[in-house]
Formats: sequence, structure tokens, C-alpha cells
Amino acid sequence: MSADTLLLHEEDRVNVKRKGLRIALAVAVGFSWSVYSGAIIPFLGPLFAAQFLISSSRPMPLQKALAVTVLILVVGASLQFMTVLTGDRPPVLLLLLGLIYFGCFYQQANGKGGPTIFLVLVIAVMVPLLTILNEDLGDTILMILVQGVVTGMLLMWLAYVFIPDKGSPTLKVATATTYPRAARYAAANTAILLIAVVACLTREGLATAIVIPITVVSLLSQFDVAASTRAALGLVITNITGGVAASVAFGLLQVRPSLIFLFLLVLLAGLVFGGRAAMHAPSAKLYAGALTIFLLVFGTGVSPLPGSAAESFSTRVTYILVAIAYAIFMTTLLWPRQERSIG
Repeated sequence: MSADTLLLHEEDRVNVKRKGLRIALAVAVGFSWSVYSGAIIPFLGPLFAAQFLISSSRPMPLQKALAVTVLILVVGASLQFMTVLTGDRPPVLLLLLGLIYFGCFYQQANGKGGPTIFLVLVIAVMVPLLTILNEDLGDTILMILVQGVVTGMLLMWLAYVFIPDKGSPTLKVATATTYPRAARYAAANTAILLIAVVACLTREGLATAIVIPITVVSLLSQFDVAASTRAALGLVITNITGGVAASVAFGLLQVRPSLIFLFLLVLLAGLVFGGRAAMHAPSAKLYAGALTIFLLVFGTGVSPLPGSAAESFSTRVTYILVAIAYAIFMTTLLWPRQERSIG
């Protein structure tokens, strides 16, 4: 192996570490700032930032960032209008949501869309639930979404400013998992998510209602790495670890409630999960999912939303575990028995 090749490999390893540091710094700063400023959903901006940073080794260009912001605004406004219009006719609302979910999952099953599809799915879950279950947020949902996206992008750019790559970042073509029977997989995932949404709409507790289906969305985006029973077990353990870490962090924060301590807790989780999510390995997607679950669970604990009191925290953690078990059971039951192809 030549000296130039060794140098390139060394630079690549350094850049992977820098990418992990960027993810950790972005989620810690964003989460702390959101809590300090009294954001209603403090995990939203850091969650978007993590998705942007994990999915690419370069900052998003301004033109693409504006396009994503406009897309989120249009999707959010359309979903809010649709929910208000059909809120008193649940079957119609669920049919329309099902069509949106199917389109997103169909794109994923064909290896297209990237993190944008995940963001659209998160918004397609959040907006109907927030609109129906909390009327006080009805007029501010779009502003919350736009603030979350803009915050995520600012965190992404700032992370690159403070922790730039060494040399030119190595561009790796992502290996996308595609499914020969994409429509069947999309239909199964749509049914799985719709059932979760319906269950949450029939329960009280806004924070819990948000966490459960978003957890299901996160898990459905990870199942392409669970090609064996052992891999599926690793998926379960890794995601549960994210929830357990959030529970421990929330308990420690109750003992020593301060913004600095909160920052350190989220930074540590970002280093552990985000650092591994930055690696060029199949397991990276699992750790990205674990980071998502950590932000969701910890975020609902410190959120000013109704139903976010400390006494209900353990209940919400239980719901996260139920969501994981539910997603795995339903995919085993509904997914077609057909080999996947890597393309």
C-alpha cells in the first residue's frame, strides 16, 4: 500500500471522528438552546440536524436547504389543512394519511429520498397528532416545524464551521437497500404506521402520542440492516439502549437540574450514538436510530408540553419499548417473504 493511500485512509478515519463530533456538538448545543429558549418541542431541531449531518459528509448547499424548507412548509401546511378539513371524518383522514405514508415508504423501498423522506414521515405523523390532540398548538404548528428545520440547518452549518473536515472529505456512494416488491413493502409499512397513529389518537397524552409513531418510523427505516435474526436482535438492543440512556439521563438531570449538566448529558449521548452513526458500517443506521430515540425520550421528559411531567416519564419509556416490540412483530407478520437486493 502506497504512502498516498495510507494518508487517504488516515484522513478518512480522522474525518469520520470529526463527523461524529459534529453530530454530538450539534445535538447538544441545539437541545440545550431549545430548552433554554422554552421551545415546545425541544428535540425537533436537534433531530433534524442529526439527520442532515448523518446522511452526508458535506454541508447542505443553500439552494437545497431552501428547497427542503419550502418542502417542509408545503407538506406541513397541506397536512394541517387536510386534518382540519377531515378531522370530524376519521376514515377520510386516515385514508389520506395512508396515501402519504405509502408514497414515502414506496420511495424508501426503491432506495430513494434519503433523509428527506424520513423528515416528511415525521411531519406527517406530528402535524395530525398535534392538530387533533392539542388545539392550543393549532396556529403554531407550522411555525414550530419551520423553526425546527431552520434550527437543524443552522446547527449543521455551524458544526461544519467549528469542526471542518481534514482535507477533502471522501465521497462514498451510499449503498441503498431496494426491494423487488416495493409496493408490498410500502403497503405493509403503511399499515403498521397507520395502526400506531390510530392507537395514539385514541389515547390521551400528547407527548406519548408523538413518540410512539415516530419510533415506529425510525425503526422501519432501520430494518434493511436486519437481514438475520442476530442482526434483528442487535437492532432491538441498540434502540432500547437509546431509550435506557435517555431514562438515565433524565434521572440524573432531576438530581442536578442545570443547563450545563443537560448539555453534557446530551453531548455524551451524541458522542456515543452519533460517533458510531458516523462510521462507514451497516450498524451506523442502528446507532442513528438509537440517537433518534434518545432525543425523543429525553426531549419529552424536559418538554413543556402537557403530559411531560416526571411522574409519567417511566410510562413513556414503556411505550417506547412497546413501540419497538410492535414494529418488529408487525414487520415479521406483514412483510412479504422475498429476498432484498442491494443496489
